[in-house]
Amino acid sequence: MPSDLILSSHSKKLIIPFMPVDQVGAEERASFFTKRSIKKQSKLDALYTVIKMMDLTTLEGSDTEGKVKQLCAKAMHPAPHAITNEIYQSNPTLEQIPPVAAVCVYPALVPTAKRALAGTGIHIASVATSFPSGQITGDLRFEDVKQAIKAGADEIDMVINRGAFLQGKYQLVFDEILKTKEICGDSIHLKVILETGELQTYDNVRLASWLAMEAGADFIKTSTGKVTPAATMPVTLVMLQAILDYYDETGRQIGMKPAGGIRTAKQAIHYLCMVNEVMGEKWMSPDWFRFGASTLLNDVLKQIYKQVTGRYYYDYAFSLD
Repeated sequence: MPSDLILSSHSKKLIIPFMPVDQVGAEERASFFTKRSIKKQSKLDALYTVIKMMDLTTLEGSDTEGKVKQLCAKAMHPAPHAITNEIYQSNPTLEQIPPVAAVCVYPALVPTAKRALAGTGIHIASVATSFPSGQITGDLRFEDVKQAIKAGADEIDMVINRGAFLQGKYQLVFDEILKTKEICGDSIHLKVILETGELQTYDNVRLASWLAMEAGADFIKTSTGKVTPAATMPVTLVMLQAILDYYDETGRQIGMKPAGGIRTAKQAIHYLCMVNEVMGEKWMSPDWFRFGASTLLNDVLKQIYKQVTGRYYYDYAFSLD
């Protein structure tokens, strides 16, 4: 049986416990949440919650300032006016459709997002540390972070070096996360992307989750969205359980962000059910749970419209993300 992992941190020894994951049990338990069904007002409340928890994302080589401005406008006002007018005509007492939690872009486009979102309270997240591969080391990784923060990002989504992790260079991975968090300080939230689709086993996912939390991550995140599979419910369950175990041991609350592959409102609600049942209400907040998504928002808006009016709206009314 593998032993606990011992790392060094500021001249102190850290012990990261080895706790094997029951693959069959994790996958079976995760499948239970896909069978949950909620109706009427509870479903509407869940759909609103999904929007509030969303990091609306564009991370393409073809991204432009115009595309980011459009994304920011959608982040502030997710639904087209024609749709909101019909929704509130059908139910004038309904809560206004909320803005999303954050917009996530490449570092070069952070200034554009900052100008567009000034005064809105919507967070600006930037990917960093050689996203998506993570295959640079040393000062270049950290310069990426510094530039994003200087440009106005208040959340950093860093990728770990999976090649180093899979070679067993855990101290290197730990040190890079630790240094990144030191750059971020207390005011900048650090989300650590594990890229679970490349970690090969649930044991590795749990180990990487614990390593990231010990190194100072404020959130742990499944994926870049560039690798298949991206977020899955079993992987997210393993990470949530690691967060809960870490909280029980240290008293420190860590956030969770599944990203990539969550495209429908139905899928998102299944994730919410899992978070609520595994973690409890304490994690049912954008402060502690986020969805990384680009296409999810449109389907959530369609489902809200359907819940209120009884019919679906035309696809062409929604912007292409």
